Amino acid sequence: MKKVSIGIDIGGTNTAIGVVDSDGNVLYERKPQMPTPQKMENPGMTQAVSDTLLGKYVSDLTAEIKNAIEMVKNINPEIEVLGIGIGAPNANYYSGTIEYAPNLPFVGVINFASLIQGNFPEFKYVKLTNDANAAALGEMIYGGGKGMKNFAMMTLGTGLGSGLIVNGDLVYGSDGFAGECGHVTVVPGGRLCGCGGLGHFEAYCSATGIKRTVYELLAKYNDSESPLSKIPMSEMTSKVVFDAAEKGDRIAKKVFQVTGEILGRTLADTVHYLSPEAIFLFGGAAAAGDYIFKPAKDSMERHLMPVFRNKVKILPSELKESSAAILGASALVWKEVEKNQ
Repeated sequence: MKKVSIGIDIGGTNTAIGVVDSDGNVLYERKPQMPTPQKMENPGMTQAVSDTLLGKYVSDLTAEIKNAIEMVKNINPEIEVLGIGIGAPNANYYSGTIEYAPNLPFVGVINFASLIQGNFPEFKYVKLTNDANAAALGEMIYGGGKGMKNFAMMTLGTGLGSGLIVNGDLVYGSDGFAGECGHVTVVPGGRLCGCGGLGHFEAYCSATGIKRTVYELLAKYNDSESPLSKIPMSEMTSKVVFDAAEKGDRIAKKVFQVTGEILGRTLADTVHYLSPEAIFLFGGAAAAGDYIFKPAKDSMERHLMPVFRNKVKILPSELKESSAAILGASALVWKEVEKNQ
């Protein structure tokens, strides 16, 4: 009997759905991804509209999960589905709830895991956490964190998330929301963060933060010669900055130096709190390689107490970006199986 788990990642635009075996092989993935209800569908954020949208979404998602199971069982009738892992914004592992998610049209606290469990009573495990926590579990079960008991995962995407593994377990804290490293203050009174705070880590070292650094540096150096000066903000990406750096553009290189300095300084704080074996970086910014890793490592070492220096590696995630969300969510199930053995 081949055992598998179902991974679901609820993104702000689309929902990824896949079936994964214990070795991290994605046996089925829904393509194109299923649309996620948009906040614009409930402009007044009323309870009635929220209930309608949620009901339809759960029904559609249930149908997609059943289809995924059917597809893999058509390939191998001996497959056994152990459960469903869900990555979602503002997700609380303890209660299985999605709480006041800023980019979803649902009002208040949603008992999402229970809604899905009700449609699949045969599954022992239906678990939910946020996407960065899921990524950390994915790294531990399938990726470079395999065999490690203490590490941190930083996801440098549109926002900046983190998952913290301590003594082999994901840190959830007292209320299920521990690990929001993206919202530590790195520049007091600095840039406005998406959460409404000022000077947060996310506002500087996420892909969005890198874009903002580009335009700050272009203005600071009054540089109209850089190819980056010709690109509107809507089209600016970490990949664009990387390509410019590869061609020798000084602004692009400076962007990564500035970002790496702040990143490394903040990772030093993470080391002081946790003393991890490694810190994994995932997402578009991490794909810049040495342009981001070298200044980050240099900065981290400079800001560490001597007892911690030259001990902690900064590593690229070994999860494939195309399937990382599904892998991370599915890892929730394998972790539960491990805990209950």
